[in-house]
Amino acid sequence: MSGRLYIVGLGPADERWLTLEAQEALAQAQDLIGYEPYVARVPMREGQTRLASDNRVEIDRAREALERTAAGRIVAVVSGGDPGVFAMAAAVFEAVDHGPQAWRDLDIRVLPGVSAMQAAAARLGAPLGHDFCAISLSDNLKPWDVIEKRLEHAARGDFVIALYNPASRARPGRIADAFALLRRFLPGETFVSLAKSVGREKEEILLTQLADVDPAQVDMSTLVVIGASGTRRIARQGARDWVYTSRKAT
Repeated sequence: MSGRLYIVGLGPADERWLTLEAQEALAQAQDLIGYEPYVARVPMREGQTRLASDNRVEIDRAREALERTAAGRIVAVVSGGDPGVFAMAAAVFEAVDHGPQAWRDLDIRVLPGVSAMQAAAARLGAPLGHDFCAISLSDNLKPWDVIEKRLEHAARGDFVIALYNPASRARPGRIADAFALLRRFLPGETFVSLAKSVGREKEEILLTQLADVDPAQVDMSTLVVIGASGTRRIARQGARDWVYTSRKAT
């Protein structure tokens, strides 16, 4: 039997943001592998093996998936959001790159999902309407000085910046460090949007400015969007303002 490995993006919330392609793959999978909260989001299917693990063992998960695929199993590795954005697709291909030669011939298919920044942008309006970049503030796999350099160049380049992994119990102060650095290169009135738990029960959208943003309002469920010079805010009566970035931004 020929194995197959699906790397599936579950989107940021419930099944409404799960693609039909992803649903079909999850229905086929004999083995379901992923970070425990993501595995829990997938409905139970009779006969399917579920292997949930901690969020710090991505490479171990990837190797387990590849070994099962090589043995002829149909495997789905699940990620929240899009699997190619700070998620499991890179871990799987890193394992392939450093693993047995035979893994390079496996049938591996990456199935995209709605990313956290896409979901946040949809709630806000169109903040990613012009050039933008995504930067993870996690320094688990790269040193903080590299993150600082990337933040500086993104600010100098006038990109809209989507910040992933902005805070955690292990590094609660990094988001404050990031805001302090950005204030050196961007005006205080730069728009900042905090999109928390988008698509989930406790969803909250906060609109502020770089000079006023409170790092204490940011946690791991927050996608932070830093505006650019072309980012605008449309005031509305009785409803949250829209945020968009002009297509003619310079």
